[in-house]
Amino acid sequence: MNQIRYIEHNAAHPGSFLFDVPHGHDCWLLLLTHTPALFWVDETWMQYPAGSVVLFAPGMQIRYKACGELYENDWLRFESDEEYVRSLPIQGIPFSVPDPEHCHNLFCRLCWVHLFAKDKNGEHIDELIHALFLSLHEAARRSNPIETSLHFHALADLRKDIYRDPQHRWRVSEMAARLHLSEGHLQILYRKAFGVTCMEDVIDARIRSAKSLLQYTNRTILQIAEFCGYNNTEHFCRQFKKRVGKTPGDYREWCKRDVQNG
Repeated sequence: MNQIRYIEHNAAHPGSFLFDVPHGHDCWLLLLTHTPALFWVDETWMQYPAGSVVLFAPGMQIRYKACGELYENDWLRFESDEEYVRSLPIQGIPFSVPDPEHCHNLFCRLCWVHLFAKDKNGEHIDELIHALFLSLHEAARRSNPIETSLHFHALADLRKDIYRDPQHRWRVSEMAARLHLSEGHLQILYRKAFGVTCMEDVIDARIRSAKSLLQYTNRTILQIAEFCGYNNTEHFCRQFKKRVGKTPGDYREWCKRDVQNG
C-alpha cells in the first residue's frame, strides 16, 4: 500500500535553489527533473540532464540544486511497503527515463487524485504509483551497470530467498559464502543493487512477516518472535517499534480496531 504525504508537479525554483536534508526524510522521495540539475553523488556535485529520475529511501541523504536560472521538477513524498518501491535497483543516484513525458503525466494524474478524490483515492493511487514504478524499473535496468554484472542475478535470487524465508538465521558470512564473495564486497554490491544492506532487508522481511502474523493469527508475541528468527523477544519488540512506530501488542490492537471501524 502507498500513502502520499505531499506531491507537486511543475514545481519551479530560481537559480539559487538548494535542497539539502543531510539525514533524509522519514518517507520515500521521488523526483522527476524537467531541467538540468546538480546532485550530490559520491561526495561531489554531478550534473544530470532534464528527464532524470531519482528515488531517495527513508533516511538517505538528499542534496540537489539548480544549475541554471531555473530549476523545475515533479516530486512525491510518500510512504510505501511495496516491494516494487524498495527493490528499485538504483536509489539515491539520478538516472534517465526514455519517456519522461509519460512519467510526468502519471505525476499529474496522481496530483489530481490526491487533491480532489481523497475519499476514494487509495486504490487508484496504488495503481498509478505501480504504473510509474514499472517504467522506472525498466529504465533503471537499462541504466544500472550492476544489472549486467556477473553477480546481479545471484544477488536478486538471494534477496528473493530473504523475503521467502525471513525466519532463517541469516548471516552476512553465510550470504557472502553463497555468492563466493568477501563480506565487504557483498555489502557493497548489495547496496548498489538495491539501495539497502542485506541485513536491512533481513530485518524488513522479518518485520513484514511479523505484521502479517500479528494481524491474521492468534500466535503469542513470543511465538511470532521465534517464528521470525529472533532469539530474544525484547530485541524483536524494540526492532518492531523502531520500524513500525508501535509495539507488537499495540499494532495488533490497532489492526483489530481498524477492522471494527472499517
